[in-house]
Amino acid sequence: MSSTERDVDHALAYPEPPASSLWHRHGGATARPLTDAQKRRNRELLDIAQRTTRPRSPRPTETLAEAHS
Repeated sequence: MSSTERDVDHALAYPEPPASSLWHRHGGATARPLTDAQKRRNRELLDIAQRTTRPRSPRPTETLAEAHS
């Protein structure tokens, strides 16, 4: 099976650019590690978010031109 030009994902064609220098922390503030309770809560929320679907607003059946006439 040969790969054609259309099969290539161009978003992955180049390496990710380096992080912005603005993102680096300056000073003595270091991130605090999460507690086991926080990790457990994050896993539960992630699991719920991945299982539930967000409701989509229904599309109108009439076009804008029909609605304004």
